[in-house]
Amino acid sequence: MESKKNPQSDISRKSGLFFNLGLVISLALVLFAFEYKSYDDGSLMELAAVNDDFEEMTEIPPTEQPPPPPPKIQQPEIIEVPDEEEIEEDIEVDLDIDITDETVIEEAIFEEPEEEEVADEIFNIVETQPEFPGGIGAFYKYFQKKMKYPSQARRMGVEGKVFVQFVVDKSGNISEVKVIRGVGAGCDEEAARVIKNSPKWSPGKQRGKAVKVRMILPITFKLS
Repeated sequence: MESKKNPQSDISRKSGLFFNLGLVISLALVLFAFEYKSYDDGSLMELAAVNDDFEEMTEIPPTEQPPPPPPKIQQPEIIEVPDEEEIEEDIEVDLDIDITDETVIEEAIFEEPEEEEVADEIFNIVETQPEFPGGIGAFYKYFQKKMKYPSQARRMGVEGKVFVQFVVDKSGNISEVKVIRGVGAGCDEEAARVIKNSPKWSPGKQRGKAVKVRMILPITFKLS
C-alpha cells in the first residue's frame, strides 16, 4: 500500500531551498556591484599631440642669496697706563738775598735778537725796485745818447733786442753785467758797455733796507 506524501512537508523543504538560493544570488549581486568598474566614453587625447610648453609653464623661483654677514667690529684695546710716579724730594732753594719791604726789584728787559742778514744775498723781486735817476724813460734816453751803433751791424743790417742782466748793489752801483740773449755783430758788447758806465741807480729796498737786486733790461737796436 503506497504511502501518501504530505504536501506541507514538501513546501517546507522547497521554501528552505528557495531561501538559500536567494541568499546566494543576493551575495553574488553585491560582489558584482563592488567589482564592476565603469569607464566614461570620451575622446582619448594623445599626450604627444599636446603642444604645451612645459618649460614656460614651469616658473623657477629666483634664488635668494642671504646677505653677507656684517664685518666684525674690533673693539679698541684698552691699555692701562700707570700713573706718573710722584717724586717726593725736598728741593732746597738757597737765595742769598735779603729781601725787605724797601727792596726795589728791577723789571727784566728782554731784547729781541736782530735778524742776521745773509751776506751778499741778491734778490730778484723786492718791495722797492732799483730805479735809474729820473726813471726808466730817462735811462733809455741816456742809452740812446751814449750808444754807438756797431759798424759791423750797420753793414750787415742787424737789428733786434739785446737782453742784458746786471746787479744794482746797496749803493746803487752796477755790477755783474751779462748779456743773456743777443743779436751779435757787436750789438751785445755795445749794450753791456753802456750799462756798465751808467750813473748810480737808487738801490732796491726790502723791509726798508737797501739790498742787492738782479735786473734784466731789453735794449733795442734799430737802424734809422
